[in-house]
Amino acid sequence: MKAGIIGGAGYTAGELLRLLINHPEVEIGFVHSTSNAGNPVTAVHGGLLGETDLRFSDSAPLDEVDVVFLCSGHGQSSKFWQENPLPEHLKVIDLAQDFRDESCGYVYGLPEVNRNRIAATRLLANPGCFATALQLSLLPLAAAGEIKSDVQVTGVTGSTGAGVKPGATTHFSWRTDNLSVYKPFSHQHLAEITRTLKGLQPNLDRSINFVPVRGNFARGIFAMSWTDTDLTEKQVRELYNDYYAGEPFTHVAPGEIDLKQAVNTNKAIIGLNKADGKLLVTCAIDNLLKGASGQAVQNLNIMCGLPETTGLRLKPSSF
Repeated sequence: MKAGIIGGAGYTAGELLRLLINHPEVEIGFVHSTSNAGNPVTAVHGGLLGETDLRFSDSAPLDEVDVVFLCSGHGQSSKFWQENPLPEHLKVIDLAQDFRDESCGYVYGLPEVNRNRIAATRLLANPGCFATALQLSLLPLAAAGEIKSDVQVTGVTGSTGAGVKPGATTHFSWRTDNLSVYKPFSHQHLAEITRTLKGLQPNLDRSINFVPVRGNFARGIFAMSWTDTDLTEKQVRELYNDYYAGEPFTHVAPGEIDLKQAVNTNKAIIGLNKADGKLLVTCAIDNLLKGASGQAVQNLNIMCGLPETTGLRLKPSSF
């Protein structure tokens, strides 16, 4: 199939290109970037040197591709469709947050919840990075109706989560050897997290108290969620193992987990600990892969009836 990319100069587009260049069922039709039109893709995404001769284009011939990935900033996807007609044949995967409320017929693309709906749609809204980590941490509890008290979450993200455009809090000299909190209790991903959890546990009336932290590393998310529970650790493990049985990318670890198990992969690694009536769920993902471009390719595979792991067998950066 032929794929087009809108907003081709950002981090998620760069990772998407890396995956699609090596995907056996995909040919890249165009990479759109108005500000880089005519330049080699490798002038921006230097890691692809020697792997592609593609150039950025200022045109987006949607009639010539089978699927388009929208990788521009939040708010730009809806603007794009105001300015361009949507061909009836075209599959759309939006990596921004514009359609995550499932407006305009989009399906929310978290495979561990919506796999069957993803397979039947051509309009997909890819989940947010923190939203992916937090939902995967809590889905089994919600599905069993076991979120019975407020959930406290601290999540640490790499600097690439802020996007490619430089800013004061992404500058290397500020970020290195440093930590800081941002958007406490008000992160934009809380809306999609709450929608999904209430879809599984309709009577959910507890708060998700989320404190995001800027980490002093480039990529990855390490989320730590804890809540009160009457379940034993054995019961919790059975619950999580049963829920994620057969999932190709979400894995429950037998012991402690670390971030490097997930970085550079499409995996979500889950750790479980129970003590003194409290359950701690840790989750490690790569914010640019399972939290963005890798999950987008996973969703493409589902939408096209391909094995979900196609083009996504990646080795973690474990050392």
